[in-house]
Amino acid sequence: MDVPVIAGIGEILFDVLHDSEELGGAPINFAYHVNSLGAKGYAISTIGDDVRGREVLNELRRRQLSTECITVIDRYPTGYVEAHLDAAGVATYDFPDDTAWDHLTVNDFAVQIAGRLACVCFGSLVQRSEISRKELVRFLELTPSTTLKVFDLNLRQDFYSKDVVLQSLRYADILKLNDDELPVLAAMLGLTGDDRSMLGAVVAEYNLKLAALTRGGKGSLLVSAGHYSDHPGIRAEKIADTIGAGDAFTAATVISFLKGYELDRINEKANRVAAWVCSQKGAMPEMPASFRI
Repeated sequence: MDVPVIAGIGEILFDVLHDSEELGGAPINFAYHVNSLGAKGYAISTIGDDVRGREVLNELRRRQLSTECITVIDRYPTGYVEAHLDAAGVATYDFPDDTAWDHLTVNDFAVQIAGRLACVCFGSLVQRSEISRKELVRFLELTPSTTLKVFDLNLRQDFYSKDVVLQSLRYADILKLNDDELPVLAAMLGLTGDDRSMLGAVVAEYNLKLAALTRGGKGSLLVSAGHYSDHPGIRAEKIADTIGAGDAFTAATVISFLKGYELDRINEKANRVAAWVCSQKGAMPEMPASFRI
């Protein structure tokens, strides 16, 4: 079987903690994890011509992730975000304005691979700027109808709108969200009922192949047309931090879905990968070979 070619498109940035800086950004974390899990992952983003930008390229190469879809521009700084961890290791974020990923540029190599993508994952954060939103939509429209399009809701601060969310859902085949984001989405769409019925309504309204809800340490719920899987979660031996765990969950879900696995098997694999990432520091720890799907 051919190795699937999968891209994450959007923000690339450093998570600045009190004692370190870790490379991250949900679409880039996703691309790294699909690469680690056995697919061919590409990160599509834009960085500045600065010290952090050069560190991005070095880090991606060190982690064996292609840099061919990374565009360097000289007018705006490479993105960063101040990440604050609570006592449980859960992160909150403060984002500076007008960084390089707010000026997303899809380069020629990314355009070339668009027609070969088995899947592309995108979120709402990169769409806080009209420039990046238009470039994202342009790229999505370059991909074939067979390309699985994953919308990771990924709500941050006030960097989203109902219009952006609804447009993204219309492009999506899979929706990924967490239990903090579901009430926000429910208010936008007028959803009522329990989690399963609300996700089922979104699946039906937008003709989605799958909706995936993560619930922190309480597992996850997968819902497709007429089917669902409710997983209680897997307890990590230790919690280093939760940065990147949701992106690892998405990566494992996508590869498993592309392989045609049933929902329970997808859920088990995704929870196992996410729990392991929670036990490691940073968004992109080196993945054990045993996790390859």
